[in-house]
Amino acid sequence: MTSDIVSDKGKPTTKKEVDTIVQQEKIFKSKEMFVMSTSLIPFLEMNGNANEAIDFYVKALDAKVVYTLRFGDSPGNQELSPEKRDLVSFAVLKIGESELHLTDNVTGSSYQKGTQVTIVVQTNDKAKATQYFEALKQGGQVNNPMQASFFSPAYGNITDKFGVTFRILAKGRQ
Repeated sequence: MTSDIVSDKGKPTTKKEVDTIVQQEKIFKSKEMFVMSTSLIPFLEMNGNANEAIDFYVKALDAKVVYTLRFGDSPGNQELSPEKRDLVSFAVLKIGESELHLTDNVTGSSYQKGTQVTIVVQTNDKAKATQYFEALKQGGQVNNPMQASFFSPAYGNITDKFGVTFRILAKGRQ
């Protein structure tokens, strides 16, 4: 990491080189350097078995359940049938330093095993979320237009020209 600023004998030769090494060490040890404003998160859409999948990943991957929202507890979903009210609207699992997001498909759209993995592009910046959405829609298909929702000031769902589906969102609430 610091070999490019040391003398040919492997030791710093000047106070300036020592100060530079100390500064670099502080930067590399700082957590701030590794804080990302944008992250990619796998998102699994399950066929009514998200609860079972969550239990499985907790055991198989030593995952921790960070958050679970049922469809019956989501705004605007109070009229769902009792069996759909208990399905998972949104769940977050923590596996090591990574996240895994899950939902159950209750829209009635066709479900095809093997196509339920999408990628969440999550950012702190609403304008950046919109930029990503606009760029990915070139030659692709908009599944849900970019708009505010109860869970994000900017959320959209798009399948790009390569057939990869992305859920783009800005962190925060409207």
